Amino acid sequence: MYHVLKGLYLRFSPIHHRLSTVAGATPPLKSDIRRFSQPLSVSPPPLTMSTSPSTAASSSSNCAKTTTKDADALRRDRILSSKLYFDVPLYKAPIIYSTSYDIAFLGIEKLHPFDSSKWGRICQFLIANGVLDKTRIVEPLEATKDDLLVVHSEAYLRSLKSSLNVSMITEVPPVAVFPNCIVQKKVLYPFRKQVGGTILAAKLAKERGCAINVGGGFHHCCANRGGGFCAYADISLCIHYAFIRLNISRVMIIDLDAHQGNGHEKDFSDDRRVYILDMYNPYIYPLDYEARRYIDQRVEVPSGTTTEEYLVKLDEALQVAEHAFDPELVIYNAGTDILDGDPLGRLRISPDGVTTRDEKVFRFAHDKNIPLVMLTSGGYMKSSARVIADSIINLSTKSLISMGGTPRKN
Repeated sequence: MYHVLKGLYLRFSPIHHRLSTVAGATPPLKSDIRRFSQPLSVSPPPLTMSTSPSTAASSSSNCAKTTTKDADALRRDRILSSKLYFDVPLYKAPIIYSTSYDIAFLGIEKLHPFDSSKWGRICQFLIANGVLDKTRIVEPLEATKDDLLVVHSEAYLRSLKSSLNVSMITEVPPVAVFPNCIVQKKVLYPFRKQVGGTILAAKLAKERGCAINVGGGFHHCCANRGGGFCAYADISLCIHYAFIRLNISRVMIIDLDAHQGNGHEKDFSDDRRVYILDMYNPYIYPLDYEARRYIDQRVEVPSGTTTEEYLVKLDEALQVAEHAFDPELVIYNAGTDILDGDPLGRLRISPDGVTTRDEKVFRFAHDKNIPLVMLTSGGYMKSSARVIADSIINLSTKSLISMGGTPRKN
């Protein structure tokens, strides 16, 4: 998702440089670029005349281990006590959506190029086509503060109590002048519902083979920073819940939004349980060169890339990923800002190309019996909703997802 106010968010460093990458290249190991950025909340005891440097260093190390252990235990407790996972009746389709997803805020949401009614229109198309019955849609719960603290810091969540901060994250300046209670209700509440949908989708995918959250895919947000219309790190949250509640230990993120998924890349920069395949236009937002270092398999598709070129690169990338990592869960970030004519993605992929792309990713997971979560992520044209619905209909027709309905014939 694109960030109009680039200057507020871009961070450059002279030591960061772009590495040339092709789809078939050997992915870099995260252990080669591992960083330790977690501040210690417990300071080591001061040195005295009788304390040797080695003793002080040992004490500091023990404090760090204790702090990390306590944080992990708190995270686990929050996940286990969460109500976001619940049993979904078998008659329900693996489609997660709530009318609360759609953002309507006195019309000012139209100041952002993102179609904030896209999610509802996708479901309307599916229902009108006969492939989905309204009663079969799964409605998620809203992610609470405790749910969000599994990944986000207290400081970051506090920052969202400033309407100015939210306006910068959502790239809609007029949001800054509204009382925060209204911003919470009209903007952040819909996002929190979508976070709940993404988290639930992993449970549903493990039970059904795949699940689609009609919203979500906020891949520019990390633990302590939002941006690019992404206020909460739903992908990172989903994965941490899956680690604990689903006993999953290896997750692959396939991010095919036109923009680089810098949020989840930073969150899992030193976590080898998560493998990231990111296929993106390197010349558009977020231009996050630091986060690019944490991508396991980077596939760059420059502005003007055509459908045929794109699909060839995708085939090569999936083949590399298949041999590089053995996931127990796939998170598929299926942005449609790759469409020809999208003002922000700047690629030239046809609607049929999007349908083929989605089918390839679903087959990748289906053939290996790997549960898959699909998120709709970015897409800045009104036609995106129809394209996504047509793709889901194709997945149903090809028996890659069971919708519990039969498409109508025109």
